[in-house]
Amino acid sequence: MMAKLDATKKNSPHPFQKAPLLLPTCSIHIGVLRGAFPAHCHEQGFLKKTMTERTPLLHYRLSCSVNEAEAVRRVAGGIEQERGSQRASARRKQSDQRGPRLTTFFGVVIPTLLSMFSVVVFLRIGFVVGQAGLYQGIVMFIVAYIIISMTVLSVCAISTNGALDAGGAYYNISTDSAHVLPRSYWWELLYATGILLLCLLVCMVGANIYARATFIIFLIVIIVLATVFISFFAVKPTSVPVPFNGSTVFANFTGFKLSTLQGNLMPHYVVDYTTGTMMSFATVFAVMFNGCTGIMAGSNMSGDLKNPSYSIPRGTITAVVFTYIIYNLLCIMVACTCDRLLLQNDYSFMRDINVWHPIVTIGIYSSTLSAAMSNLIGASRILYALARDDLFGKVLSPATKTSSSGNPWVAVLISWFLVQLVLFSGKLNTIAGIVTIFFLLVYAAVDLACLALEWASAPNFRPTFRFFTWHTCLLGIVGCVVMMFLINPIYASASIAFMLLLLLVIHYMSPTSSWGYISQALIFHQVRKYLLMLDVRKEHVKFWRPQVLLMVANPRSCMELISFINDIKKSGLYVLGHVELGDLGTLPSDPLQPLYDSWLMLVDKLNIKAFVNLTLAGSVRQGVQHLLCISGLGGMRPNTLVLGFYDDCIPQEEHLNTSSSVDTSVSGFSPEDSEELQMNFPPLRTTPEGKALSGYEYVSILSDAVKMLKNIILARYFSNFDRKLVLARKSGLYIDIWPLNLMRPDSSNYVDTSSLFLLQLGCILNMVRTWRHAKLRLFLCVEVGRVNQGPKEKLKQLLAKLRIKASIEMVPWDSVVALHWHKQLPDANQEEEEEEEGDFVNSFPSNAMRISDEYLKAVNAMILEHSSAPVVRFLYLPRPPADTSLYPTYLHHLDLMTRGLGPTLLIHGLSPVTSTDL
Repeated sequence: MMAKLDATKKNSPHPFQKAPLLLPTCSIHIGVLRGAFPAHCHEQGFLKKTMTERTPLLHYRLSCSVNEAEAVRRVAGGIEQERGSQRASARRKQSDQRGPRLTTFFGVVIPTLLSMFSVVVFLRIGFVVGQAGLYQGIVMFIVAYIIISMTVLSVCAISTNGALDAGGAYYNISTDSAHVLPRSYWWELLYATGILLLCLLVCMVGANIYARATFIIFLIVIIVLATVFISFFAVKPTSVPVPFNGSTVFANFTGFKLSTLQGNLMPHYVVDYTTGTMMSFATVFAVMFNGCTGIMAGSNMSGDLKNPSYSIPRGTITAVVFTYIIYNLLCIMVACTCDRLLLQNDYSFMRDINVWHPIVTIGIYSSTLSAAMSNLIGASRILYALARDDLFGKVLSPATKTSSSGNPWVAVLISWFLVQLVLFSGKLNTIAGIVTIFFLLVYAAVDLACLALEWASAPNFRPTFRFFTWHTCLLGIVGCVVMMFLINPIYASASIAFMLLLLLVIHYMSPTSSWGYISQALIFHQVRKYLLMLDVRKEHVKFWRPQVLLMVANPRSCMELISFINDIKKSGLYVLGHVELGDLGTLPSDPLQPLYDSWLMLVDKLNIKAFVNLTLAGSVRQGVQHLLCISGLGGMRPNTLVLGFYDDCIPQEEHLNTSSSVDTSVSGFSPEDSEELQMNFPPLRTTPEGKALSGYEYVSILSDAVKMLKNIILARYFSNFDRKLVLARKSGLYIDIWPLNLMRPDSSNYVDTSSLFLLQLGCILNMVRTWRHAKLRLFLCVEVGRVNQGPKEKLKQLLAKLRIKASIEMVPWDSVVALHWHKQLPDANQEEEEEEEGDFVNSFPSNAMRISDEYLKAVNAMILEHSSAPVVRFLYLPRPPADTSLYPTYLHHLDLMTRGLGPTLLIHGLSPVTSTDL
């Protein structure tokens, strides 16, 4: 694309218009935020930093492997599993390329200098001094360089943190062309297409020829700058014709004069003669800042450097300091030699006052060509990085093809084609502001990456460049955001919204990557900090919530229970526990490590918020003890143990398809997922024999939990529970609660700790969004001879104070109570009165042998008769007996009482969970 040099000054470029080629493929590679931690090297090949020119332009992923990015391998039990074998093999193939050869000067200093100078050094210095004056002009450069220096420090920190894969960000700018050539839409399209083809040829050859070309351009630009400085001293005072108020007047080049300097010290903002817009500090600063960018051009060449960690910080800082000095010297020279009329009405005055006029035009052409090549090769590397990392699936897969030397030629062709489409529009200045916003977003992203790494406090983030803090990163982010809105608030808002949308798309649609995620390091850092602040000594019943440990023998038979318990956790801790039987001392490796992925996949597919904790023990009882002791951290520890019921039923396979409890529209479960998960877990037993624990051990687990002050929930018949089908019903959903210890009818206490625990869990389930249309029913068992409104009214008052909405059902059970042993004693009434007056504890009676099966069957029939077709029943679970010889009897009684009731939870609470004083 040709540069438009305005020979008549009337059509000089708009001050916001940056001269070189505007490339529409500028994008922010999310890899800059992936995390910049050196990976641990496990293979000798990883130690060879084979960075070739195929590496991406915005890819600050620091790892021991550079281009190969080997797939993660995990060896468990002597079996090696390789993930992503196709991508890994492709990258291994790329690792055999020729190593980088560029030095600091050729690979970093030259590209950065050319990118920061561009044509601004020739066309915008006079504009800044003429409008803002020397004082404000210098202040503008100081502020601008402070902003970009913050990003430079972040780039240096990231680039010196271990091995560096190729990466960086490059900016894209607009175009300017010379009036000395024929002008029309087709002529300008021809010029632009010709220059673009030249850039394409250079980029198709590769980065080496690009480096040679930029060196030649660098020499030209330095020579032009030298002639500009010489001209300030060598050229005699002269008058230059400039347009002013519709006519031509003569402005003066006075040479070095004190009066000229004094006239240019203070600001004097006027209407821009090219646009008719009134200038201000903000508009001039935006134009000036646009010429100070390009600081990451050297980082873009990291894949072709001999020592990126050494070259990038030194080369970038050298270029920034050099350009800052040149800009300020030019401002001083201009202010001392050119009157304000010349500076405000002729942006290309350097050509007119030069010792040889055409040389400035040569410098503008050279700068434009350099920027065009940089943009094209930069955009192709970014596109290649996006395609190689498979962020957008198969759409960009052709861009992964490379030449024998490693040059991503397909990505170059795609970038060229997109640029050519923009050229056909003929209105490149329309998107110039958006492109400026985009490279500011890139700078802010680099600062954000460095800030995140610093805040994460990861041990592996230890860059050798230490002249940065989180304050500099934060200042860089703020500076970039302020500049974005200063340049164009509308474009800035739209660009940020587009970036956020792109992040969401990539987050939810991109495949799992093999690099580290900085978000995980940040989450770990914050969670650790807040866990330390979660003081168990400050716990209060007002903020109690269930923290559940659900013991799972085999997920294939209890998917429904896992999903149901997820509903009653009420934003509390939820842990899936599993015990593997064995002795680690007799095994070659830990058998639990290969199992974690399968369990975590189960959690993901069920769409539940749960942790997984597996343990290896000699018995199930020991394993449960381990999990109750070690699960959770700090104030987040299980307070409730959930077990399946112990009976002789054969486990049933639960198929997670469209008729299962899991809503496929929410969790994404498919029949293929169900088959895959079921393949990851052992088959279910098909006979009543072969249980992993005995009934005695099962009750011992309950007794251990009570000793450890854990609440207990026993779940029965949830294999027949279809959550999706149940919740699809919009009416007739009931949650039935029986708060009385049905094994001790001699106690009429409805407000003990266990009873309140039942009420609390029923209320929590009813508060879940999918269960809100269900109704709570509370069953109050009374004897006919003692029926009065007292117990019911007291229970209503209790429910009102607890803010629990439930209906109360009165259940006469004289015939049932008559079968209980305490009614058959001669002094039964006297014992009952004494127990009511004393401190009675609802527990399994010590004389449990007196409870007859007939009584328990009558209780079971009463529940079935009065509690018809509820979704789930909550029953009172008596405390396990202290006498271990009664364990089988205890289990037998529970079986008789709950037989055939459908989904039922037997609950025993030890924790105070609510209070009428709240």
